[in-house]
Amino acid sequence: MKIFDIKNKLKSLASGEFIIGNELTNSHACYMIYGVIQKGEKNRLIKPGKGHEEIVLILKGEVKVTGNWEGILSEGDSFHIIEEEFLYFENQSNSEAIYVIAGGHSQKDHH
Repeated sequence: MKIFDIKNKLKSLASGEFIIGNELTNSHACYMIYGVIQKGEKNRLIKPGKGHEEIVLILKGEVKVTGNWEGILSEGDSFHIIEEEFLYFENQSNSEAIYVIAGGHSQKDHH
């Protein structure tokens, strides 16, 4: 079993996202993304891409969403997004917002 110190590794990444995927797990079956959006940050793209589906969970904060759906998401809110659908996140909180994405391959696009 591998343990991933996501929070500390994320500090050194400019993207604001840490991905546990094939490179770390040697598996194409699934992946997970831990994302942090800084206070005032806008336009964080959420898009699974061709052949992928994702479930997104807001862990902390409040996020304004635009794109294929528009509204406000808060801690505990979750949604499912497919392939080329896309959304942009804007942090509406007074501190960082945190989300987790669990993703995998669409049934029609198994590897």
